[in-house]
Formats: sequence, structure tokens, C-alpha cells
Amino acid sequence: MAETPAATTSAPRLKRALTLWDLVLYGVIVLQPTAPMAVYGVINARGRGHVVTTILIALIAMLFTAIAYGRMARAYPSAGSAFTYVGQEINPALGYITGWSMVMDYMLNPLICIVWCSEASMRFAPGTPYWIWYIFYFLMFTGLNLRGVKTSARINAGLATGMGLVVAIFFVAAARYVFGHPHDGLSFFTRPLYDPATFNLGAVLGGTSIAVLTYIGFDGISTLSEEVENPRRNILLATVLTCVAVGLLSASECYAAQLVWPSSQPFRDNDTAFVDVSARAAGHWFFGVMNITLIVANFGSGMAAQLGAARLLYGMGRSNALPRRFFGAVDPKRRIPRNSVIFVGVVALIGTFWISYSLGAEMLNFGALIAFMGVNAASFVRYYVRASEKKLVNLIPPIIGFLVCLLLWLNLSRPAQIAGSIWMIVGIAFGVWKTRGFRGALINFELPPEEA
Repeated sequence: MAETPAATTSAPRLKRALTLWDLVLYGVIVLQPTAPMAVYGVINARGRGHVVTTILIALIAMLFTAIAYGRMARAYPSAGSAFTYVGQEINPALGYITGWSMVMDYMLNPLICIVWCSEASMRFAPGTPYWIWYIFYFLMFTGLNLRGVKTSARINAGLATGMGLVVAIFFVAAARYVFGHPHDGLSFFTRPLYDPATFNLGAVLGGTSIAVLTYIGFDGISTLSEEVENPRRNILLATVLTCVAVGLLSASECYAAQLVWPSSQPFRDNDTAFVDVSARAAGHWFFGVMNITLIVANFGSGMAAQLGAARLLYGMGRSNALPRRFFGAVDPKRRIPRNSVIFVGVVALIGTFWISYSLGAEMLNFGALIAFMGVNAASFVRYYVRASEKKLVNLIPPIIGFLVCLLLWLNLSRPAQIAGSIWMIVGIAFGVWKTRGFRGALINFELPPEEA
């Protein structure tokens, strides 16, 4: 229903104070300057050494998807969800499927962060069993989230600045190492992009399907639509520019790493490979610095992911999509979805004993790529199929974005495809039962707004 003029003028509004570059900075902070480092060794193993190539191919896929997200944010400036875009533009049942894939992302993110932080911590205390670290990080994530701890934007900016400083030191150290050691001519510098001895298209596409993890979170820019100057222009531009900035920075980091530690030399642990690269480039002191930096980055990411997953489950409980008494409960003192926070933490802890970091990352991308395909399809339907004037600019980007995401989705590992398919089958069966064959009320996958 349209608002009355009185309601429109009297209701308080968010201040449109953010510029284009404020949005880009926000996007880079959310994705983190250290984005590819945690998953570097996994991509290296899967892509047979072509980490830089996979990052750049993933950038192409994300650019077209970013355009789709930016354009859909114009149509839904206050919602900003793949679930909403697909459900409203194409079909409610397909919107549900997209939403269920989002649940997979939210649930797996804290799991892989616990695994990574635990394996990195083992480098400081190699004799400690993994399960002790798993429980430690589970208790930290869950305990701090139950206390209602919030990280301010200023702290986030400070952390990003610190990470940026560590990245800068790494670049300087890598340059000194590379030019201070002999190498075999021009081919040494082109091998990270293309190594004829190991190149395999299927392996590169498989690595690219994991490299997508580097860009997960860029769609969060669309949630600031109501606080941006000229949102119809700046949301789209900021989303694209953030992908470009993060993609080029990530590719540069991986290129330098591959020059320091060629892919022909195996790592002792693929999950924490970048830490070993840093130690070789700058010495053992930098091993500790980089390890701590990445633990902090993944710790913050894991905490935020757990709270995000809990809020999503709370929203589903509040709308009776899940048992309301449990998932829809709010702690009266902390004003947080306590039961949902504990539930996500317990699921993540149990999952750490069954799912490796690499499998968890691929399963997360299984869900993310489904959502990305959905957004590209929604953009195609809204701006081309339903448009009175058919323009190529509204046809080509979403088609390319959809097809590239589909290609990457098909090149995920077989275990990830099987596990992801089981998750989707269970979710679809639940949705069919809950909505009486999608004839009832649509299950709500929107994150509920935070209270001031």
C-alpha cells in the first residue's frame, strides 16, 4: 500500500550520507584485504597451481553477478535478498529454493572458520589435539555472541587497516625474496598464470569454483540502499568496483605467493599454506604475524557468520517456518536469538569432526552459486523479459553471469555436489510439506532488522 503524505513526512528516515567511495571501502572491509589467504592452499591443490587464474576467472563471474545484484537493489532497495529477488520476479517456489541455499551458506560459514582457526592455532601448539581447539573456538564464538557483543564499524575499519598493513609488508617481503633469489627467466613470472606442465581446464574450473569464496559477501552492499546518496547509481557501481578491487588485490597476493613458493613444491598443510609462504618471504617472525592476522580475520568472520545464521533461523522461527517456541525465542535481557545462536554453534561444532575445510568451503559455494544464478535469472526476467523495449545490455550480462556460475557449480567436487544435493533435497521436501506443495504461505528467509 502507498504511504500517505503525512506518514511519509513524519516518519524518521535514515540519513543518506554514504558516498560511492564510502560504499566501496565498506565492501572491501566486509570481504577483507586477506580474503584469498585462508583458502589459498586449497585452491592451489585443486587448480594444480593456477591460483591467480582461478581468482581472475571468478572475478569475471562475480562482475556479471554484481551487476545483477546492483540492478535488483534498485527494484528492492530495502530488502536486498536473493530470496526476495527470485521469489518476486520468477516464482515463489524457486525463491524458496534460493533461500534454502542461503541457509546452507550461513550455517557452513562459522563451521569452516572454526576449522581454519583451529588448524592455524595448531601451528603455535603442534602437540594439542584438534578437538580441543574446535571446542575452544565454539565456546568463544557462541559465548561472545550470547553476550550480545557487537563490533562497531570503527573497529572493523581498524582491523581492516591492520590487515592492510600486514598485506603491504608481505608484498615488500615477497619482492625482496623473489629478486634476491635466482630464477629461470621470463617463464618463472608467467607460470602462476599458466603452467603448461600442469594446466588442465577441468582442474582450473574446479579451483575457480572454490575461488568464488574470495568474493562471498559483496552483496551486503545492497543492504545500505537507504543510506546512500543516489542509490540507483551508486549501489550498482560500488558493487562492481568492490569486486574489481578485491579481485585485483587477491590476484596480486596470490601471484606474489606463487613466486615465493612455486606450486611444484608441496605444502605440509594446504589449509594454512599462505602462512608458510609468509614465513619463507619474511622470516619466522612474520609467520607468527600472518598466522595471528588470519586467525583474527577468521575469528571475526566466524562470529559474525554465526550471529547472521542465528538471525536467519530466528526470522524463520518468528514466521513459523521453524518451531517458533525454540527458534523464535529472544533473550529478554540481551535481546538476541539465544536458542538460535546455540543451535548454530552446536551444529558447527559437530560438523567440524566430519567436514574438512576444503569440503566445507565447496559446500558453502554450492549454495552461494545457486543464489547467484537465481539473482542473474531474476535480473534477466525483470529487465529483459518484462521490459517493453528489449535491449542487449539487459540480456547479455545476466545470461553470461548465470552460465558462468552454472559452469563453476558443475565443477565443484563430487563430494560437495552430493552433500549439497542432499541438503537441497531435504530443504525442498520440508518446503513442500510446510507450504502444502508451495500453495501456502511462503517461508521467510529474510534476515530480520536489528533493533537499535
